[in-house]
Amino acid sequence: MLLWAVIGYLLGSIPFGLLLTWASGGGDIRSVGSGNIGATNVLRTGKKGIAAATLLLDAGKGAAAVWLAGRYGGEFAPLVAAVGAFAGHVHPVWLKFKGGKGVATLLGITAAFSWWAALGFAVAWGGIAWATKISSAGGMAAGFAAAVVLGFVGLPYAGLVVALLALWVLWTHRENIGRLRAGTEPRIGKKS
Repeated sequence: MLLWAVIGYLLGSIPFGLLLTWASGGGDIRSVGSGNIGATNVLRTGKKGIAAATLLLDAGKGAAAVWLAGRYGGEFAPLVAAVGAFAGHVHPVWLKFKGGKGVATLLGITAAFSWWAALGFAVAWGGIAWATKISSAGGMAAGFAAAVVLGFVGLPYAGLVVALLALWVLWTHRENIGRLRAGTEPRIGKKS
């Protein structure tokens, strides 16, 4: 189990937003907007393609960790790898443990457990973000929606892990929650 936690962590800790923004000539994404390395902050640079690639790769690393553990580990290895991948994204050793907020990585984790749950995640995230124009609001709700779907499709342990990770997403968004209450949370597409 420790091996899968480490593998998950190492996959999750790859800072795609930082690497892609830097490679595209955008400099250090941590000096833009919220200072976050995730896709929403990358979008604030105006580089939609780089933001989309960040979203896909951040989701992909979560999915890869769970898939590899499911293929080569024991019954509970995917659950451990999921937590490791999420922890790696949020607290990457390479960036002094200050990474992203985990929404895209949680989407990938969810997709590796069940496409139905990933669909629930995407609908909740997209629907709320579209209605409010606030990505963080959708991101905070999406994990809980996916956890419910995982329970319905007969994956209660995965649902429990995703629910716990969704709580972690709330923690990573604590500043966003404060701004939501104050009415100052940035809207999607705004540069700051």
